[in-house]
Amino acid sequence: MKKFTILINCKDQPGIIAATTNFILEQNGNITYVDQHVDHEQEVFFMRLECTFEKTNPSKNDLKQLFDVSVAQQFQMNWNLFDVETLPKMALFVSKYDHCLYDILGRFKSGELQVEIPFVVSNHMDLKPIADSFDIPFFHVPVTSEIRTEAEQAHLKLLKEHQIDFIVLARYMQIIPQGLIDVYPSKIINIHHSFLPAFVGAKPYHSAFKRGVKIIGATSHYVTTELDAGPIIEQDVVRVSHTHTIKDLISKGRDLEKIVLSTAIKHHVDQKVMVYGNKTVVFS
Repeated sequence: MKKFTILINCKDQPGIIAATTNFILEQNGNITYVDQHVDHEQEVFFMRLECTFEKTNPSKNDLKQLFDVSVAQQFQMNWNLFDVETLPKMALFVSKYDHCLYDILGRFKSGELQVEIPFVVSNHMDLKPIADSFDIPFFHVPVTSEIRTEAEQAHLKLLKEHQIDFIVLARYMQIIPQGLIDVYPSKIINIHHSFLPAFVGAKPYHSAFKRGVKIIGATSHYVTTELDAGPIIEQDVVRVSHTHTIKDLISKGRDLEKIVLSTAIKHHVDQKVMVYGNKTVVFS
């Protein structure tokens, strides 16, 4: 049995759902999930569809070509088709913070994250023992202002050699260069606390503590050239009070970062996220 997911966005117009579902039926497929959303302000239609083929086993390329000619061109769709059985390859970029790396590798080891992880890369050596303990190859690529271009080329070489599909910045404390973003548009996922832009700098929790904040949050988003301002995939918050110490705030923040980042990764892997402009549609 073959399983596929189709993502569609185009100008809102009559007949899109009927044409798409009829196409699956005509190919002897069975629709197992379908959801749609219309942005009435922008007049944009979004759709996510899951389907299976039991009687026939069409290849991904054959199905894409047929759908393009039969349906997509008619409605001038931006669309893509994904083979559910193919595990995407995810590269992990880290620095010195270990909580997100431990969480991701733990979920990967337990089978919760349906991906391949060809390598972990870092600008420091501190987290190599963690990658080693999970039998994941680790690469050290130093990044300084003097060798930033060389580091970018080393990253691109690693990503190409391992045929990486998307990148996760698991608390990677370096700015991603334009060259990397251009190769992986809407395919680099970042995580950070949600104190921005109010509390910037190296110690945001200390600054937030002094202001007596009542909510701590975390945000996961796709990376764009504008720092920490890309399309948001997932967010969450937890309430705090005057009884909590700075250590409590940091601990709660790190817990949120782990949950929000892993959720964003799952949404991306399951092809539930569609980017348009600087926003996202995230299907259930």
